Amino acid sequence: MSQNSKVAIITGASAGIGKTTAITFLKAGWKVALAGRRADQLEATISASGVDAANALAVSTDVSNPDAVRNLFEKTVKQFGRVDFVFNNAGINAPGIPLEELSFEQWQSVVNINLTGSFLCIQEAFRVMKDQSPRGGRIVNNGSISAHAPRPNSIPYTATKHAVTSLTKSAALDGRKYDIAVGQIDIGNAATEMASRMAKGVPQANGEIAIEPLMDVQHVADSVLHMACLPLASNVQFMTVMATKMPFLGRG
Repeated sequence: MSQNSKVAIITGASAGIGKTTAITFLKAGWKVALAGRRADQLEATISASGVDAANALAVSTDVSNPDAVRNLFEKTVKQFGRVDFVFNNAGINAPGIPLEELSFEQWQSVVNINLTGSFLCIQEAFRVMKDQSPRGGRIVNNGSISAHAPRPNSIPYTATKHAVTSLTKSAALDGRKYDIAVGQIDIGNAATEMASRMAKGVPQANGEIAIEPLMDVQHVADSVLHMACLPLASNVQFMTVMATKMPFLGRG
């Protein structure tokens, strides 16, 4: 199947990593369903790509809502006929405050989007991919390097990203019988609105505040596209893409 006949769903496509990735896929000839809370921002992403709008579909979606996720996949299949690739990118963070000061609502909102939202999209992708012809597809989850090591005062985000790794492993195993490949990309300090604070200085494990290097978000989008374009017989199970000199490896 040629790339210009393949169909992708990208969540969190209105800004940051999701926006850049959606534009990259559209420019590469994919048909793309863009999911996010604000339809106007999704339409702006499509316009920014400069490609034929017929190859893109904006679907206002709350990934923590099962009905909304079902609607996303139904509209995509109705518009484009199938789903070949899903990038589970939608995610939020809680304020960087001591864990004992977090409200239940702050905890729950991160769990709902980062963990439950990823599960719901994986589940719906399985339902579609196992029954389509040709059968199968690929899912890539956005894990973050927080899936490996926490930052100070980040317990909701860190916990959900560790859980996403378990989703990735379980779904990769369960997807084999349906020709569904599942992998994960762990991203560190891509230059987006969410990571802009790194350039101003953020808390380190030793209590200091330090400015951290950032990398061009386009490198992330290119990496996701590389994973998506592999034949289903091959899979990038885990990929880490990070600013080379960021303080991830080594002692805090």
